[in-house]
Amino acid sequence: MRFDFPFRLITSRAACAVAALALLMPVAPSCAQTAQAQVDQHAALAPGAKPESVKAEAAKPDATKPDATKPDAASSPHPGIAEKALDKFKQAAKSATDIFHRVPCQQPKGVPNTTGSLPHVAAKLAAGKPVVIIAFGSSSTEGYGSSAPEFTYPNRLAAQLKRQYPSADITVLNRGKGGEDAPEMMRRLQTEVIDVHPDMVIWQVGTNALLRNLDPAETGKQVEDGVARIQAAGADVVLVDPQYSPRVTERPESARGMVKLLGRIAALRHVGLFPRFEVMRDWHEKQAIPINDFVTADGLHMNDWGYACFAQLLGDDIIRSVGQIKIGVNVPADVRTYRPM
Repeated sequence: MRFDFPFRLITSRAACAVAALALLMPVAPSCAQTAQAQVDQHAALAPGAKPESVKAEAAKPDATKPDATKPDAASSPHPGIAEKALDKFKQAAKSATDIFHRVPCQQPKGVPNTTGSLPHVAAKLAAGKPVVIIAFGSSSTEGYGSSAPEFTYPNRLAAQLKRQYPSADITVLNRGKGGEDAPEMMRRLQTEVIDVHPDMVIWQVGTNALLRNLDPAETGKQVEDGVARIQAAGADVVLVDPQYSPRVTERPESARGMVKLLGRIAALRHVGLFPRFEVMRDWHEKQAIPINDFVTADGLHMNDWGYACFAQLLGDDIIRSVGQIKIGVNVPADVRTYRPM
């Protein structure tokens, strides 16, 4: 993969200029310094690189704090025009700086995106209502392999959605427990998921089932029952199949069987499916990214870059579904859409 850093430097300079206007700062920081800092932050999670600490995040100016040296909107002779202009500048700055919160992760071509419509969570986000998303699963949901809590996929997803919808009340709860699969997850489904009344549940399941040689038929029954209970509680559901990693691919028949099993359940229950296995395989086979660049030394769990790319693609699907709601394309909950990622 090639990373076009000159493009990012140009974008950084543009973002710097926009941000200076948006925040009405009396003195804008050096664009060259800002560009370099943001490139460093962006490169920190490139494949094969160790993430820096989040001190760079803490050092960023708080765009929500007013500039005490400037008059407020009430003192402006044209408050309506000033407020509209300020909002436009802030939105442009947010869009520009969002680039630097993303890892250099390409969307796989030819991998079917079956996440589909997410009517409950999308409608609430479009209406500005509070949203609760639960990430349910095992160790790759809990975040094993990440270098810090903020680099787990649920936290990366939460950060992406909050950047996209800064005024929205968005909660992403991590309900992952290492070593579990459908039998253990079903025992805590009611108290840790359904009783919380989520708007969306992302259920990562199946990896430990194949590693532990659990009966696929029994796993299928448990997952299907769990999905039905979540749907009855009024939440959108997206299943996440096993990861493409050496510990999984050394059992090719079991891996293929689990991927197909979860696909059949998603189709039967008309819920979404994030094809993690195929997405990760695309990273390695088509994008030529070495396995060690997105999988940890244990040959099973994703690293910071892997979790970040996974979260980005999933977040993009949610944002796309919100956009459909806003333009009036409200796909019924029982219809899944198929489109290239």
